[in-house]
Amino acid sequence: MTEADWPRVWPFWREIVEAGETYAYPLDLTSEQARALWTMAPPGQTVVLEDDGEVLGSATMGPNRPGRGAHVGTASFMVSAKARGRGVGRRLGEFVVAWHREQGFRAIQFNAVVETNHAAVALWQSLGFRVVGTVPEAFDSREHGLVGLLVMHLDLMA
Repeated sequence: MTEADWPRVWPFWREIVEAGETYAYPLDLTSEQARALWTMAPPGQTVVLEDDGEVLGSATMGPNRPGRGAHVGTASFMVSAKARGRGVGRRLGEFVVAWHREQGFRAIQFNAVVETNHAAVALWQSLGFRVVGTVPEAFDSREHGLVGLLVMHLDLMA
C-alpha cells in the first residue's frame, strides 16, 4: 500500500468499523489515526488489492508479537462492500499465507475473529486455519450483542 492508496481504503475501512460487526476499533478515529492503526511498519507490510484502478480490499500482516513471539505472524483484512463475493478476501488471504511462509514465520495467529463473522471464519478454515480457542462475550456486536472472539491458528511448518 502506498500513501496514495489510503484515501481509497479509508472510506470502506470507516464503513466496516462503523458497522460494528467485525472490528473493535474506536468509532471516532480520524483518517490519520485509522491509517496509523491499519498500516504495518517493517518487518510487516500492508497491501491493497485493486482492479482497474479501484481498491477492492486491503490486508495488513507481520509479527503477532515482538521479540520472542515474532516467529508467529498475524494479519487483518478488509474488503470493500462493492467487492464482496468476488474472491477478494480469498486472494488476500492466500497472499498473506504465502508471504508469511516466504518470510520464515512458523505460524499465523488471528487473535480476534468475531464468531458471528461466518464468511470470514469459513474462509480461514478453508485456508487451513483452525479455531484454538474462544474468548466468550469479548466483542460487542451491534447486531448480535456480546459474542465471542475466536483465536485461529495456521501451522506453516506442517
